[in-house]
Amino acid sequence: MTTKARQPVESEARSVSEAMIPAASLFHSFSDPSRLVILHHLQLGEHRVVDLVQHLGLSQSTVSKHLACLRAADMVVSRPEGRASVYSIKHPEALVEILSAAEKMLALTGDAVTLCPLHGREVVARDLDA
Repeated sequence: MTTKARQPVESEARSVSEAMIPAASLFHSFSDPSRLVILHHLQLGEHRVVDLVQHLGLSQSTVSKHLACLRAADMVVSRPEGRASVYSIKHPEALVEILSAAEKMLALTGDAVTLCPLHGREVVARDLDA
């Protein structure tokens, strides 16, 4: 009897977890400081990779890698200009709203928000029992 009662709960939890995958993927797009810097810079207008490299002091491969991630998340778009690609934010109004909400949450939580010391691992709150 315990097994039957547990199965729907586990199934429901799995469904909820699966429903959160798109949100987790979206937040992953914001998880790297370099991607945030690139997004903030693209808020100023369109840029080529070479421009971002020069302005941000990041390597070309780093900028290209992060732009590929942001393109895969459908956050930035590119258009050809000669032999280069020019990048811009796909939904600038939505990005402003998300970044503003993040700043508000950071102001509310202060130093309670910590960075995971193990890249790619799940972050666990300081005290889940609190």
